[in-house]
Amino acid sequence: MPDLHEMTALEQAAAITKGDLSPVELAEHYLARIENGDKHLGAYLTVTAELARSQAQRAEREAVAARRDGVHLGLLHGVPVPVKDLVQVEGVRCTWGSAVFADHVSDADDHVTVRLREAGTVMLGKTNTAEFGLPCYTENRLGPPTRHPLNVGRSPGGSSGGAAAAVAAGLAPLAHGTDAGGSVRIPASACGLVGLKPSRGRISNGPWRPDVTGLSVHGALARTVADAAALVDAMAGPMPGDVYTAPGHPGGITLTEHAHRDPRPLRVAMLREPMVPGAVLHPDCADALEHAAATLSALGHEVQELEMPPDSGVLEAFTRVWSVEAASYEVEPEHADKLMPFTAWLREIAAGVSAWEYHAALTTFRGLGQMLTDLLFTTYDVILSPVLAEPPVWIGELRNDADPADEFARMTEFMPYTALYNLTGMPSITVPLSRNAGGLPIGVLLGTRYADEALLVSLAAQLHDSGHRYVLQHC
Repeated sequence: MPDLHEMTALEQAAAITKGDLSPVELAEHYLARIENGDKHLGAYLTVTAELARSQAQRAEREAVAARRDGVHLGLLHGVPVPVKDLVQVEGVRCTWGSAVFADHVSDADDHVTVRLREAGTVMLGKTNTAEFGLPCYTENRLGPPTRHPLNVGRSPGGSSGGAAAAVAAGLAPLAHGTDAGGSVRIPASACGLVGLKPSRGRISNGPWRPDVTGLSVHGALARTVADAAALVDAMAGPMPGDVYTAPGHPGGITLTEHAHRDPRPLRVAMLREPMVPGAVLHPDCADALEHAAATLSALGHEVQELEMPPDSGVLEAFTRVWSVEAASYEVEPEHADKLMPFTAWLREIAAGVSAWEYHAALTTFRGLGQMLTDLLFTTYDVILSPVLAEPPVWIGELRNDADPADEFARMTEFMPYTALYNLTGMPSITVPLSRNAGGLPIGVLLGTRYADEALLVSLAAQLHDSGHRYVLQHC
């Protein structure tokens, strides 16, 4: 058997099912790696060693009983899965990435926590995040920044940067993340991982901080498409009180099963130019896009380049809604000085957003989704684009405490592609296919119509496998 952290999550689960691997042994392996490897990486804000051991012991008892009684276990039973520190777990610290809540301990579970526990996964801890999940980097006032496992001077992106760093460094086999503007897919691309943002309503956002805008969803970061699909399967399903719910997958089978099926020949619209005014595509990212397009064509898919002109109105609408999200966290006036300057700036903007402007912004999002459905997705099956306009940046390069407005402009230029799928509620996935001359990963982004994750993971798996074979042949 290879080193445990070199196995995929599904391989680990299969070994547990057969009795070749103990969940306790697996949890201890990762806890030791975290103890030794996270000191200078900053992937975790809180390590829940005792909880992990308790859950692993329970998973072991259930696995033994299942083998004895011939009972089927969940796809990820006994597999460690850390959660992003925007999610509440009863009895565990939850900071939301903010020094304001450095000592907050949750008194209840979020629905996604319940789903993960029912699936038999083992929680290693809470991964690092940007404050309130707002910026696309992972630097806050709780401690040192999260660093890129391949180059510690670089940022893994954000806001699920801790999750991406943990998986890329072998400190977790896969990880939960949240994505309201690209926060799963940005760090996944930067760290050479698969990042799956499912459709709005696929995974419950309740009950304690439900996102009424529909921008934010729970997602998965993993080293393979099948692992990411399995984690989404484990987290998915409606819960009481959900504002949004997504329909089931075609054929009534799991997303994981679709990840093992090749898609039919598809029509792919390639969007090269950034959809944010002023953003410029870096040559490394353009090269990765061309490589992906050529690979898709070789696989029998039709790729046609299209343009979607930048729209400043969409950016303005997003800014208003994003600012209200920043202001939705209840911060006592005496603690406001603990907020990051960027967060404080957004909250100031929110104070000037009228009810009419907020409604108009949400209506803009709805219109964009309808336009894609009625026009683009009647001709094409999938959109291919870069994930980011640039390779992974240096720590601190995006952050500008002295001028948060400039920081926001810089971030929108860095990540002009991902938010489209948050505004519309449609699914998208990053596929790691390329690295630049400096060895930094450069991913590509696939997106499709609402609730069609099945087609998306099928194509992503085919593309990822083909790209991996190409790398092996040319090493």
